[in-house]
Amino acid sequence: MQYEVKTFTIPELKGISQKTITEHLGLYAGYVKHVNHISEAHTSVNDPYAKAEMQRRLGFEWGGMKNHEAYFAQLEGGAKELPEGDLKTRLENVWGSIDTFLEHFKGLAMTRGVGWAMLYFDADTQQLATTWVDEQHLGQLVESKIVLALDMWEHSYMIDYAPSEKKAYVDAFFANLNWEVVAARV
Repeated sequence: MQYEVKTFTIPELKGISQKTITEHLGLYAGYVKHVNHISEAHTSVNDPYAKAEMQRRLGFEWGGMKNHEAYFAQLEGGAKELPEGDLKTRLENVWGSIDTFLEHFKGLAMTRGVGWAMLYFDADTQQLATTWVDEQHLGQLVESKIVLALDMWEHSYMIDYAPSEKKAYVDAFFANLNWEVVAARV
């Protein structure tokens, strides 16, 4: 099976340049390309070590593909407020208020190193959970759906912000977030 690069209609953003978005979309396309390459090449490789290494690498490339699809979809359509409904109620039940959740999540995003701040929904327990995902794949919550994905690799902000200013990037991300897209994931 071949995966296709998805397209996203992302308007001009406040605090995140079009150059950053264009470069970032190109990186995402690379993840899709590598998932397809590994999927094709795996069947023709005879060396068991090389085959195992390709399978190990698939998790990283797959995570990069899916994480970025969640990330870019949240920026489509421009900034929209969190609507009344299931997600808002769940966030308030767990964290007490939306402001407290945002403080918690933004703190998670400031974790040292490269990775992702993620909010998940576990359909089995009907609960929300946050976690830091190292790189693209280490720390994903199995069988849980990504609700909110914040890319904290340097490529997502270094054209616009120095590493010491990544908090400004996090604030810009939330200023542009389409909460309607995020809420529809629960």
